[in-house]
Amino acid sequence: MPFRSPPRSKLSTKLLNISISSLCKAKQISKAESVITDGIRIGVLPDAVTYNTLIDAYCRFASIDVAYSVLARMREAGIDPDVVSYNSLISGAVRKCMLSQSLDLFEEMLARGVTPDAWSHNILMHCLFKLGKPYEANRVFKESVLRGEVHATTYNVMINGLCKNGYVSHALSLFRNLQRHGFVPQVLTYNALINGLCKAKRLKDARTVLKEFGESGYEPNAITYTTVMKCCFRCGYFEQGLEILSEMRNLGFTFDGFAYCTVIAAMIKTGRMREAEEIIDIMVSTGIRPDLVSYNTLINLYCRQGRLEDALKLLDEIEEEGLECDQYTHTIIVDGLCKAGDFDGAQKHLNYMNTLGFGYNLVAFNCMLDGLGKAGHIDHAVKLFEVMEVKDSFTYTILVHNLCRAGRFLCASKVLVSCLKGGYQVLRATQRAVLDGLRSIGFTNEARKLRSRIRLARLMS
Repeated sequence: MPFRSPPRSKLSTKLLNISISSLCKAKQISKAESVITDGIRIGVLPDAVTYNTLIDAYCRFASIDVAYSVLARMREAGIDPDVVSYNSLISGAVRKCMLSQSLDLFEEMLARGVTPDAWSHNILMHCLFKLGKPYEANRVFKESVLRGEVHATTYNVMINGLCKNGYVSHALSLFRNLQRHGFVPQVLTYNALINGLCKAKRLKDARTVLKEFGESGYEPNAITYTTVMKCCFRCGYFEQGLEILSEMRNLGFTFDGFAYCTVIAAMIKTGRMREAEEIIDIMVSTGIRPDLVSYNTLINLYCRQGRLEDALKLLDEIEEEGLECDQYTHTIIVDGLCKAGDFDGAQKHLNYMNTLGFGYNLVAFNCMLDGLGKAGHIDHAVKLFEVMEVKDSFTYTILVHNLCRAGRFLCASKVLVSCLKGGYQVLRATQRAVLDGLRSIGFTNEARKLRSRIRLARLMS
């Protein structure tokens, strides 16, 4: 029997789809459209795969509206949109946070008789979690279980969604129940659960799951370890955090600046400057090229140690590395100069920030205000306060607190009243300091009036 070649149109459509897929992956959608047009001219007709590839590309690299218009073109060509078409649209809408539109698309899919698959329900669950509707997401999950449509991705979506919505205990219970029924967790499952447990400060459970992760045959990555390490520091368990750092090094992880800066920042916050410097030495010796976050952490360390020259040298080094200082970098410098008592230098640096186009920096001005007050230059602090273009609750709290420290209780009372009239809040401890101060200098009537104003402001807020 002679050999018969496959029908030309079928083979050509397959080649067309390969071309369209390659162009779409390269973000050359206009060229993909031209190829489709040229194909139709020579009799090579697109099929559902062609249009679905186009829909997915428009969802990822253009707009949902343009992607949605492809459905009409499919129908005009006599091809019914299928579940893949709608899944791409719904997923694209969720990625762009067009959550209500994603639910509308799901309803349209049902109305047109397109049966959702497991992926459709996964996207729907993800959307509902993003909308803060965990109960609705759980209902979809249960329905998927009853239909037998769940797989590892479904469980990952559920565990991640529960954690992000604050239902960490439910996520851990689901994880344990799944394990009892033979479910083998994936890397994404472990990472989602560990991240959720750490955010909930459930360090013991996070470390238990991390240990299981390492024994599962999978390898926790640097991000997983760093997440747990940050949780240790946040909970005050610094030795455990350093143990995890040591464990990461022993396992041969290649560190980025983020992991080291996590440790350095924790050391700085607790005043463990010597240990922070040791970690910096380790980071430098390993040849890691610092990013801006790393530099900001180092500048903060030097400023806290009073090593302003070293901190300022790092500003030059940042520029040499081709990086640009941000507002946070300059705010650290201003704060460091204030703490060192160099208020002229701090003012010059504020002016320098303006020339760089950063505009008004309230945090930097608050640092300046606090520095002047703590150094006993209360009159200068009051003058600065009066010329500040923008103020917030911290601004008022700083000035009121420092006026009380200077024994200027009447002035503090006036600033506090002005603060309350503006709808700002001052710490209750600072309010009590003003009231106690007024009573201590014999102004009990003024203290009584101020107390009434404070109560009224609380009722109005």
